[in-house]
Formats: sequence, structure tokens, C-alpha cells
Amino acid sequence: MISYKVSKRQAAQFLLKHQRLGPYRLPSGKESVYRYIRHVNCIQYDPLNIAGHNHELVLQARIPGFTPGMAQELLYQDRLLLDGWDKNMSIYCTEDWPYFRRLRDSAAARYGSNEAVMAMVHNVRAEIAERGPLSSLDMGWKDKVDWAWAPARLSRAALESMYFWGELSVHHRVHTRRYYDFAANLLPKELLAEPEPNPSEESYQEWYVLRRIGAIGLLWNRAGDGWLGISNIKSADRAGAIQRLLLADSIREVRVEGIKPPLFIRTSDAPDLETILKCKTGESPFDSGYYAAALAPLDNLIWDRELIRQLFGFQYRWEVYKPAGERQYGYYVLPLLYGDRFAARFEPVMDKATGDLILRNWWWEAGEGPHISGLMAAAKSAVSTLARSLGALRITVPPAVAAQSGIGEWDGDL
Repeated sequence: MISYKVSKRQAAQFLLKHQRLGPYRLPSGKESVYRYIRHVNCIQYDPLNIAGHNHELVLQARIPGFTPGMAQELLYQDRLLLDGWDKNMSIYCTEDWPYFRRLRDSAAARYGSNEAVMAMVHNVRAEIAERGPLSSLDMGWKDKVDWAWAPARLSRAALESMYFWGELSVHHRVHTRRYYDFAANLLPKELLAEPEPNPSEESYQEWYVLRRIGAIGLLWNRAGDGWLGISNIKSADRAGAIQRLLLADSIREVRVEGIKPPLFIRTSDAPDLETILKCKTGESPFDSGYYAAALAPLDNLIWDRELIRQLFGFQYRWEVYKPAGERQYGYYVLPLLYGDRFAARFEPVMDKATGDLILRNWWWEAGEGPHISGLMAAAKSAVSTLARSLGALRITVPPAVAAQSGIGEWDGDL
């Protein structure tokens, strides 16, 4: 079994290379959106849009000139990407549809036992067949049913059930509202008919564990958000899959100095790690110039928050669900990556009425700040990249924030 011994900095730099951040950013263009998602298997979708949706924030950090329309086209025109369930609600490549047959069959068994929902399903089928793609608000029925976290319209429950078991797919979105159509109208017939590629439970577990390791790049076998959303695979199943993947040389062990549990990479990614290990002092791309990027709160890089704390010394919590009085920072706060370290976090809000991206707060990490040569210019470049991807006209900084943080006023329009 091949194993690697690396420093924390080498592990961090491998993660950044794997995630196509900093000097490893992808070329401009829509093709890079698909290329990145194919590489990491999926990115998370979240309905909140404070300064862009989560998936848009992920992509603008890696693809120069990214605009939300690129992802929209791939999802709802080209149909090369798909709204689906993976790391919670996610976006993944349409070609992966057959691999989730187990999840769809499980959803059919679960939701199909609800008599009220199933009675509504027949009505929904007739409505979509007659009228085309619909959302729950397009249907007049107002009866409710206990659903997910709260009571919901029965029509919504029926639509979501049909979506989860694969009869419907998302035709398009208007803001966050999903409009559904029959999957048979949207996806290739050959893909819909393709059998489950993992016939045994063990091969399915191996596929999913390998998929999740690749989604982050470097992952350990311990509980955490890095493994969130993998249905029906318990810790013992995961441990068994990891051992089988190691024996097959599908993954390799990485021992990081100062971190007790071993970590794992896909064997296909080993050349990237070996390139990092061959770099001598002063030869790393991070030694000759620094890049900065504003990261999404659910960015693949930081899925496992404890791993990021141990590798980068950066502790991040997404505080949107915390009461205001319990937040350490703010409601929707983004990390700022600078080179191979986290230098700051900030709270942006997009004012759609005025076109301003407002920086409500800014916090430097310990030892970081405008006194660091090149940091302020890189930080402003990263925020400007974010603003342009959102279509903002200006970046504005309240005087108190400008003074307290030392970032000053933003110079002019974008």
C-alpha cells in the first residue's frame, strides 16, 4: 500500500490545487464550470441569495469571468448538469444519474406509502401532461400535509416526492422556485434506462466513499460534514469501503504531520500531490505570488470544518441559523483565502435596487491586515471579482467598517 508523509502546508497546498483555487484556477468560460464539477463530482446548492447563491460563489472563486448565466445554461438548456440530492441539495453532472438509482428507489418506497400524497400524484401527472412544466403554486389545491420541517401544500409534497423518486426533474427555476417536468422529457432515454452501475451494496459504498473523497480532495474517516448526505452508509460501512479501496489502490493514505488520523486521496489525484512534494523552497506557486478568493460558506474546500481548522488554523462556522445574539461574526460571512492561508472574513450584501455590493463587516485573522505587502490589493481584487460576477455596479464600504478594518473606501465603480 502506497502512503505519503506530508507537512500541513503541503497538504493545504494539495487541497488548493485539487480545488482549482489560487494559481490553479481554471480558464474562463462555461466549459470550465462543467470541468470543475466533473472533477469534484458535485457542488452544494442553497436557496439563500445574500450575495449570490452558494454554487455561484463556489464557481466565481475558480473561474475568471464567471457569471450565474453559465451555470443556468448548463443546467436548464444544455442539460449537462442536474439539480439533485448528493451532498444535501447539489448540482452534479447529468451523466451520474444512473448511480443514484438506489436513492430514487428508496425515495419511492418511502414517499409512496403516503396515501394522501399518492392520491395527489395522479392529479399532478395529469396537470403536467396537459400544461407542461409547473411549480406547486401553479396548482390550485390548498390542502396541506405534514412535510419535512413543517406543513406544506399537498401539491408541493407530491411534486417533491415525484422529483425524489426520479419521475420529475427540474425544468427551470425562477429565483429559487423549481418548475418541474417529466424526467423523460428532459433527459436522454438511454440514460433513464441505464441500470444501476453498482449491483452490490459493497460496490455502491465504495463508489460513494470514493466520490466524496474526490469532492473535497483529502478526507479522513471520522464523523463530520465531509460525509454529510451519504444515505444508508454508516461508519462501519464507510470503514470497510475505505479498506477495500486501499487494497484496490483506488485511494491512498496520506499521513499529515501533527494530525493523528490518516487521510485519503483518490489514486487518480496522486500525481498532483507528488508535484507538491517535489517543490523545493521558493519553487511553489504560492511563494512567487499570491492570489485571493472569496469562498462560499458551503465551498467544497471547507466542507469538513475540523479538517480546515487543523490544516489551515482557520475556524469557520456558518452562522445563518444562529440567533443574532449568539453569532460571533455575522449572518452571511464569507472566508477570504489569500495564497495558501485564510487572511480574513467579511459580510457582503448585494443591494439589487442600487447595484451596490455592500461590505457590512470585515474581520482580519490574527496577524493579517493592510500592513502585509500585497494582501490589501489581492483582497480588493477578490471582492471585485465577486462583485462583477453578481453584476454589481459598485462596491461600498460603510465609513465605520472602512476605518475599523483599515481597508478604506473602494475606488470608483466596477
